[in-house]
Formats: sequence, C-alpha cells, structure tokens
Amino acid sequence: MTYLPCVEIEPKQAANASVIWLHGLGANGHDFAGVVPMIALPNEQQVRYVFPHAPEINVTINNGYRMPAWYDILAMTLERKIDMPGLMTSVEQVQSLIQREIDRGIDSRRIIVAGFSQGGAVAYQSALTFTKPLAGLLVMSSYFATAKTIELDKNNRALPIHIYHGSTDPVVAESLGLDAMKYLAAFGFQPQYHRYLAEHTVTAQQINDISQHIKQFLSIKFNDDYF
Repeated sequence: MTYLPCVEIEPKQAANASVIWLHGLGANGHDFAGVVPMIALPNEQQVRYVFPHAPEINVTINNGYRMPAWYDILAMTLERKIDMPGLMTSVEQVQSLIQREIDRGIDSRRIIVAGFSQGGAVAYQSALTFTKPLAGLLVMSSYFATAKTIELDKNNRALPIHIYHGSTDPVVAESLGLDAMKYLAAFGFQPQYHRYLAEHTVTAQQINDISQHIKQFLSIKFNDDYF
C-alpha cells in the first residue's frame, strides 16, 4: 500500500490515539505541525499527530500554477466549482491513513480527523463516510463541498463535530461555515460552531479551543460492547 507522505509527530510513550490533520491549498504537512506543542493533553493521552502532504497538481483558479492541493478548484464562486473526482481521490487517500492508524493498533474511536480550508472539505467527506466509528471531526475555515451528494456511514452518524471560522474570512466566507453547520444539523448531527474575530487563519484562541475539544473527544470511555 502506498500512502501519502506525512509529517508524523510521535508521543513520548506508545501512541493510544491519533489526529490526522489536513492542510489548506498551497501549504503542506508542515503547516500545522508547529501547533502540537500548544496542544496540552493529560499524560494518559499519548497522541500521534499525522500531517499528510497533498500531491502537487495544476490549480485552475491560480492560472494553472502547480501547487499542493487536495483537488482542483475550477472557479471561485461562493460555493466553489471544484473537481469532485479529485476530491474523492484525496478522500480515499485520507481514509487509507485512518485505516493505517487502526492497523497500527489505535482504536478507531480514538482517531480524530481535522482539516483547514480545502483540507476541511476533504475532512468532512473522509470522516462522515468512514466505515468505522471515529472520535471526532474538527473543521477550520472551510466548507462542506459534498453536503448535497454525501452518503453518510451509519457508524459515524453521531460523530462529534466542531466547526471553527473567522468572522472576517475573505477567502472562505463565514456563511459557508454556517451553511455546513445547517447541513449537518439537518442530517441529525449536533455540530458545535465557534466564531473568531479573524480572517483566513488559525488563532491562538482557536488552538486553545481545539486543545480542549481533543481532550473531550479522548476522555470518553468505551465498553467492549459500545457498538
């Protein structure tokens, strides 16, 4: 099996949980690796952080310039005109990384998927269609690109979801983050929405909130017959 190349940060002891975090358009897996020291978790939570690199492709909206991207964006309409087959290819690659964590001995219910901007769109589809229950989904400054076509998996119909968005985001309008929350609520989820006075970025306050939410996800205790 060939996996996406990744930046991986291992805990001090054997990992018992994983966070797979997807970067935005034009960035790479190093983009969020620097936040790991800011995520303070209890000693019993030994988390492996996995930051995949998107492949380099020609991006239409950037005059065909080649850059790391999870899929091509064909037009910058409000909801984006995107290369859906390309997005689904990235979803398959991310789900392979989730399965790799399971194969490494991590309970699927202790795996968190996170994504920023374009990576968030892939994170939505990857987590909500994965065939084993996950711990949670964190989406930053993004949009639910597949909301009208997604076929949810029964194992993640109660997935905890947090959405984070800047109120002055000039790249991905906050209305798209709010739309994602509405779609999720219509599907029966109970997403939590967090607004920041910020543009298209992740703030220190947001990292603090993400830290608390990761802690909440991983504090849940499961019986063997939970599912």
